[in-house]
Amino acid sequence: MSADRTDILSDIDAMLRAVLGDFDDGVEITMDSTFRDDLGLESLDVVSLAGRLQARYGDAVNFAQFVAGLDVASMGELRVGQLVDHIAGSLDRVPTR
Repeated sequence: MSADRTDILSDIDAMLRAVLGDFDDGVEITMDSTFRDDLGLESLDVVSLAGRLQARYGDAVNFAQFVAGLDVASMGELRVGQLVDHIAGSLDRVPTR
């Protein structure tokens, strides 16, 4: 069964708003939103987001492995949709019982 990207985006939206705290509720977080330029995510925020991802998805989603392959410039240009796709792909690889 394929992971639902709409549900994942909704989860990420809630996590990002919790991490960013004073983020404008009127701003829509989309698949094309960039973490740095559009959302203003800083390195400490990334650590907090990683913790929330671990709590929500467990070992099925390895955020550290995902960002380890990115250089500083790529990390700054990372889009929410790339994370959603990574999570969906990770969840799709989890064996069902």
